[in-house]
Amino acid sequence: MTNPGAGLVVRDVAARAVLVPMSRPLATKVGAFSQWPLLLIDVTTEQDVVGRSYLAPMTTRATSALLPAIRDLGAGLRGRPVAPAAFFEESRGWFATAGYEGLALAAVAGIDIALWDALAKAAGLPLAQLLGGTLGPVPAYNSNGLGLIPPAAVGDEALELLAAGGGFTALKVRVGRDDASDDIAAIRRVREAAGDRVTLVVDYNQGLTLGQALERCRALDAEGLGWIEEPLRYDDLDGHARLARDVATPVMLGENFYGPRAMLAAIRAQACDLVMPDLMRIGGVTGWLQAASIADAFGIPMSSHLYPEVSGQLLRVTPTRQWLEWQDWAHPVLARPFEVRSGELQLPDVPGNGLEWDESAVAHYQVER
Repeated sequence: MTNPGAGLVVRDVAARAVLVPMSRPLATKVGAFSQWPLLLIDVTTEQDVVGRSYLAPMTTRATSALLPAIRDLGAGLRGRPVAPAAFFEESRGWFATAGYEGLALAAVAGIDIALWDALAKAAGLPLAQLLGGTLGPVPAYNSNGLGLIPPAAVGDEALELLAAGGGFTALKVRVGRDDASDDIAAIRRVREAAGDRVTLVVDYNQGLTLGQALERCRALDAEGLGWIEEPLRYDDLDGHARLARDVATPVMLGENFYGPRAMLAAIRAQACDLVMPDLMRIGGVTGWLQAASIADAFGIPMSSHLYPEVSGQLLRVTPTRQWLEWQDWAHPVLARPFEVRSGELQLPDVPGNGLEWDESAVAHYQVER
């Protein structure tokens, strides 16, 4: 059988920075956000197939640092076949002396995602189907709000998130207020407003010391939460392992796994009960597929962090898939945002990963660099 993508050759790799408004400002322990920086990546082939991806570096400073890395990697791909798995492994050698984590891996991930998109388009298949899966709905929780706002306000915001459309049955609540009792009050107000049938998960965004985490997370065991996310610094595997042993609520790690091997190290250290890789930090589609195999081998449920469009495609081929984190932060520059219905992301039946830019919006929000 002929491989429709076998002849694809990279012509150019382009990256543009945009700064888009967020529909709902969000305050967390790592910062307050009202605008969201994105890097839009287009891999153009000699066959005029265009692969697309975006990265969300969270800060404009990180965006500025990533742009030259992506452009440099892209220049090295011109005239070469579209072969994301080979690119992923070869790039490890390119960065061997400088380090393959952090911004280097993020740059690789952005191009990797676009290369896979080009292959799927050339094959005329949605990415999930190219990878051997099927199209179908993906259970999602709404992560658009419920930041570190006064506890008295969270009930109304929870109702707004549930009423905004999509039929969500799960919400994320940010925690880590100065007074632990305010966190519990906020969780209980959200529960009262949303009802017992809505799944609640909480995220400390690395905001606690081990002593604080032991006290606070034990107190949350009575709140019926789906998980407690990143109570400690993401690389404190020993501390998270202590928490995972001592706390009944599942401990979630993963948005800061830089590559599949970092996820393997956390699982081996028994630092978490659940994992949620970030598409940019795990290494794009190629890194995600490797991570999904690791999670499957250990029987660990795997959710996603950000990037709902491409993560949704990948969760369809993730054996231990659990939840998709949904937020609309890239919607201002998307030509066709994906629909959420009955609390599930609906993947479009189109070739590739489904990303397409609204070019007029991109021109409006583009940051000249």
